Amino acid sequence: MITSLTGTILQRRPPWLWLDVQGVGYELEMPLSGFYQMPAEGAALTVHTHLAIREDAHLLYGFMTVAERDIFRLLIRVNGIGGKVALACLSGLPAERLSQAVAEGDTAQLTAIPGIGPKTAERLVVELRDKMGRGGAGDPRQEAIAALLTLGYKPAQASQAIAGLADGLGLEDLIRQSLQNLSRH
Repeated sequence: MITSLTGTILQRRPPWLWLDVQGVGYELEMPLSGFYQMPAEGAALTVHTHLAIREDAHLLYGFMTVAERDIFRLLIRVNGIGGKVALACLSGLPAERLSQAVAEGDTAQLTAIPGIGPKTAERLVVELRDKMGRGGAGDPRQEAIAALLTLGYKPAQASQAIAGLADGLGLEDLIRQSLQNLSRH
């Protein structure tokens, strides 16, 4: 609904930015990394935004680049990741390094981010590896793990169920056989 705002910086109070757009003040929550890139108070600024409408609040998130906003949108689609944790991810690692950590399955780097534990880091890798534009795209094993997560299995269970299956199986066979294995346990 609101894709970007261009205005004058009223106040910078990380993680909050107050932006005056033609007499209307907007309060945006941003990753801390964005504050290092922006000019001082009183300067003009364009911010890319994401509006989240909840039952109890309308939240406006701001980003210095479209790529950062796109990664934020991917992160909040992962089960257990809300706006605050997604902002922490982007504050803890630059967008490009975050994408690389997910693509490479570097859970150690992901768990260094406050609010990201081992299970959440594994879920991020499994659910976002192919969506962040690097390795894993089209890998039937990763797609099968993602399907099992969607069905409610834990990341460790899904990974174990797929790991024990023969190489060369198609996606449907991987899912069917892993579900059979999981139902036995």
